[in-house]
Amino acid sequence: MASGEDTLYCTYVCLRNLLAYLLYKSVIIKLTKMNRAFWSDSMYKVLIIEDDEKLRNLIKDGLVRYNYDVSIVNDYSNIKGEFIKAEPHLVLMDINLPNYDGFFWCREIRSISKVPIMFISGRFSDMDQVMAIENGGDDYIVKPFSFDLLMAKIKGVMRRVYGEYAETFSRDVLEVDGLYLFPRQNIIQWNHQKVELSKKEFALIYILLKNLDNIVSREELLEELWDDKDFVDDNTLSVNIARLRKRLEDIGIYESIQTKRGQGYCMVKTWNR
Repeated sequence: MASGEDTLYCTYVCLRNLLAYLLYKSVIIKLTKMNRAFWSDSMYKVLIIEDDEKLRNLIKDGLVRYNYDVSIVNDYSNIKGEFIKAEPHLVLMDINLPNYDGFFWCREIRSISKVPIMFISGRFSDMDQVMAIENGGDDYIVKPFSFDLLMAKIKGVMRRVYGEYAETFSRDVLEVDGLYLFPRQNIIQWNHQKVELSKKEFALIYILLKNLDNIVSREELLEELWDDKDFVDDNTLSVNIARLRKRLEDIGIYESIQTKRGQGYCMVKTWNR
């Protein structure tokens, strides 16, 4: 029979091992959270629209240190086009810009996207800040400012829109070699021409583009576009294909949807050749 001292020693060893295990587990959890935080920041793309080169580079260098993927606008006459190419998660926008001011470009971006826009400006009046919000801005920071304040605002926006406080989010713009798709508006655009599609037409072009140069069977398309294909007239798909071809022709894209007899449909890139 074990003595009282042996029992006490065994209890001590068990408690020591338990505490060591709990400490180890807490360290692992903290490291995991730190790792997630690090990589979650590194996923985000920021577009800087600022014509003050010194300030622009300071902001860019600071954001890069925090693992953000940073793009800079160079063509101030085509900011909307540069926004589409960059596909950012956040825009930092000055008000006083060449050609058109930041309010104008904010409205232009808002016409195709709900990506958060933060104004950075030396204009400090209440009216300027009101106009920024009314034109589609999400936040406003007055120059000069500390980088810590800028980062706090950026992280707050990211948490609200994409992080723990966010609702479900889908990317606003899809692009295939110059052909742009705007899911929120069911709009496609090529060569500065755009056309609005029906929901079925938009879903159809999305599926075909996702399978570019590959045949998609009629059965696959029917299953993707209609809940119960058994109750859909086979001619319905042909009608939607014909309408989509017409919409593409309206923006200058011809013969991109090919019929593969007995197999289905194939979308090939006939634009931007």
